[in-house]
Amino acid sequence: MQKLYEIKNPEFLSSMSIEQLKELCDEIRTFLIESVSKTGGHLAPNLGVVELTVAMHRVFSSPYDKIIFDVGHQAYTHKILTGRAKYFDKLRKYKGLCGYPKSSESVHDIWETGHSSTSISAAAGFVYARDYLNEKYHVVAMIGDGSLTGGMAYEALNHLGQSNKKVIVILNDNKMSISRNVGAMTNMLNKMRLSRKYNKAKNIYLNVINKEKHMFNLAKRVRDGIKSFFLQNNIFEEMGFEYYGPIDGHDLPTLIHTFNNVKAIDKPVLIHAITQKGKGYPYAEEDTEGLWHGVSPFDISSGKSIKENKEKLKSWSSIISEAVTRLAKDDDKIVAITPAMKNGSALQIFEKSFPDRLIDVGIAEQHAITFAGGLAKNNMKPFVAIYSTFLQRAYDQVSHDLARQNLPVVVGVDRAGLVDGDGDTHQGIFDVAFLRHIPNTMVMMPKDAKEAYNLLFTAFKNKKLSFIRYPRGNTIMGDINRHVFENLEIGSWTKEREGTELIFITYGPSVFYLMDLCENNQLNATIINARFIKPLDQDMLEELLKTQKPIIVFEEVVKIGGLNSAILEYAQSKGLNTHHIYSLAIDDQFVEQGDRTLIYQDLKLDEASILSFIKKIKGENKDA
Repeated sequence: MQKLYEIKNPEFLSSMSIEQLKELCDEIRTFLIESVSKTGGHLAPNLGVVELTVAMHRVFSSPYDKIIFDVGHQAYTHKILTGRAKYFDKLRKYKGLCGYPKSSESVHDIWETGHSSTSISAAAGFVYARDYLNEKYHVVAMIGDGSLTGGMAYEALNHLGQSNKKVIVILNDNKMSISRNVGAMTNMLNKMRLSRKYNKAKNIYLNVINKEKHMFNLAKRVRDGIKSFFLQNNIFEEMGFEYYGPIDGHDLPTLIHTFNNVKAIDKPVLIHAITQKGKGYPYAEEDTEGLWHGVSPFDISSGKSIKENKEKLKSWSSIISEAVTRLAKDDDKIVAITPAMKNGSALQIFEKSFPDRLIDVGIAEQHAITFAGGLAKNNMKPFVAIYSTFLQRAYDQVSHDLARQNLPVVVGVDRAGLVDGDGDTHQGIFDVAFLRHIPNTMVMMPKDAKEAYNLLFTAFKNKKLSFIRYPRGNTIMGDINRHVFENLEIGSWTKEREGTELIFITYGPSVFYLMDLCENNQLNATIINARFIKPLDQDMLEELLKTQKPIIVFEEVVKIGGLNSAILEYAQSKGLNTHHIYSLAIDDQFVEQGDRTLIYQDLKLDEASILSFIKKIKGENKDA
C-alpha cells in the first residue's frame, strides 16, 4: 500500500494506461476494505464508486475543475487520490480524517456536505459564478446512492435544465440509498437499465464514439434516435439535460471516453452510470438491507463486527422501534414512516410484524413530515423516525403543516445529541432549540428504556404533536418485555437524587452520567430528570427556583434555545431571581468528530470540568 501513501494529487493519473488504472482501482479497493475494517466507516458506498472517481480525476483537473460529491460519504477514493491515504488510520477519529469532504483538509474538497441531495444546487452556484466571472472550468456534480429521491435535487435539475448552462451531472445509480431505493424515480431508472434493445443499440453507439471521435456528432444523432424509439419521456431530457447512459460505472474505458466527449458540450449534461454498491467485497455486494453501508470495525474474512460483549445492552433505536411495535399490536391505526432510514432507525423490527404499515418515502424528510400530517388528519396515528440532523431539513413542515394544524403526529428524533465519528454535519444538538419555540409541540427525552416506553404511550394516548429524542448508541434494556405502559402526566419531572447544596436539572441518559458523577465525588446534589423539555414542570421548577440553591442545567445540546433558556424565560416571567441558574451545554459552535470522551473534554462537559465549575460557582455564591 506504500504506493497509495505516496500520492500527492491526481495529476499522475493522466500518464497511466488503462491496465495501470485498473490495477490502481484494485489497490484502492483492497486498501478501503482493510482500512475501514479497522476504523469503521462508510464501506459499501465507497467500494461502488472507485472506477467512477478514478475516471473523473483522470479526465477533469481538480481543483481547477470543480468536483462536487453528494452526501459526501462516497468520497473516500477521492481522498486517496488527493493525497490522504496516509491519514486513513484516523478516519472519523478525534482530530483525524473526516468521513466527508472537508475544505480544511484539502483544496480538492471544494464543497462540504454530509446530507443528501445538495450537490446539484451547489453546482448551480459554481456554474453561475463561473460564467459571471468569465472563467472556464468544468463543474461536475456526482449524485447517487439514493440522493435523487430527495426533492432538492429536482429543484436544482429544473433550474439548471432551463438555464442552458454548461454543467455535468453524474448519476451514480446503484439501486440503493442506505437500504433499497423506493419510489417512481427508481422505477423509471429500472426501465432505463432493463431495456435490452436499447442497451444493445447503446453499446453499438459507444463503440463508435470510442473508436472514432470525429464521428461523435453523427453518433450522437444516432443515439438520440435510439433513445427516442425505446425510451420515451426521459425525465432528464424533458428537463433540458443531454442524457448519456446507462453506462457501466465500472468500465474505465467507457467512463473516460464519455467524460472526455461531454466536456465539449455547452449545455447541461447528465451521465447515468450503473454501479454496484459494495463492489469487490462479497458480503457488501450481497447486502440488500444496507447493513454494509456504514460499518463498525469488522473481521474481513468472516464479515462479523468486532465488538465487545454487549448482551445486556440494546440500541436506543431498537428500544423505540420495539415500543412502537408493541403499541401497534393493540392499535391498527399506528403506522411507521421512514425517510430511507429503515435499518438506521431499526424499523425493520416494526416491519417484521407489520410489513404493510411501514412506509419508506425515500430520502425526503420534508415529504415524510407532511405525509404524516395527512395521515393524522384522517384519524391515523403516524410515528415518524428521523435523525435529529435530518429533521432540520423539515423545519417548515413541522411548523406550517403539523404544529399550526395541531396534528397528533409522534416523531422519534433519533441520534439526538453527539454522534462521535459522523462529525459536525450529523451532531444532533440543535433540535431542542428549533422545536421548543414552535407552538403546539411537546418535546421529551427518556433516561432509560422504561421511560421511553411510557413517553411513547403518553404521546399516542394524549394525541399531541410529540418529539421524543433518543441518542445514538446502546443502553441497558432491563426487564421491559413485561412492562405495562404508563400514561405520564404531561410536563412532569422526577427527582432522581436528593441533596442540599446544589441542584442539577438534566434529561435523557445524562441523568445517569450526573448520578455517577455525584456518587463518585460525594456531591451533596439534587438531580432532576426533566424528561419533558416542553412543557416544563412549572410546579417543581418554581419550588426549585425559590430554594436559591445553585441550579446547573446540564444539556448535550446548544445553549441558545435549550432547556436552560426555557427556565430563564419562566423565571423572568414570574419575577424570580435568576442569578443562581447556570448552564453547562454546548457553546455557539459546530462540533467536530471524535470519541465522545474527548469531545466532552473539549466542550468542558467532562467530569473534571464539571467539578471545577461547581467549585467556581460555590465561590461566587459564598462571596455573594
